[in-house]
Amino acid sequence: MAWLVLVISGLLETAWAIALDRSAGLSRLVPSLVFVVTLLLSMGGLSYALREIPVGTGYAVWVGIGAVGTALVGMLALGESASLPRILCLLLVVAGVVGLKIFH
Repeated sequence: MAWLVLVISGLLETAWAIALDRSAGLSRLVPSLVFVVTLLLSMGGLSYALREIPVGTGYAVWVGIGAVGTALVGMLALGESASLPRILCLLLVVAGVVGLKIFH
């Protein structure tokens, strides 16, 4: 259960990062509210997962999911560059996250 909560929390990290960007410095109400709610849920899920998962592994997996998710949303929906080197770097992050899970 802790791993499932951790993955969901990592996805919520992507949501709050995108909402923060869309909030224009917290000056737009709806994206700002989405940011606050998803941030709280993401942190709450991380704290729950860290009851069973070591902090180094849990935090690295959470950040990895959030970073890759945010970069993918940027590339697929926000017009950011989707160059081969960027995609290869994201695959390296995914490999690291999977490795942390496997060798947990």
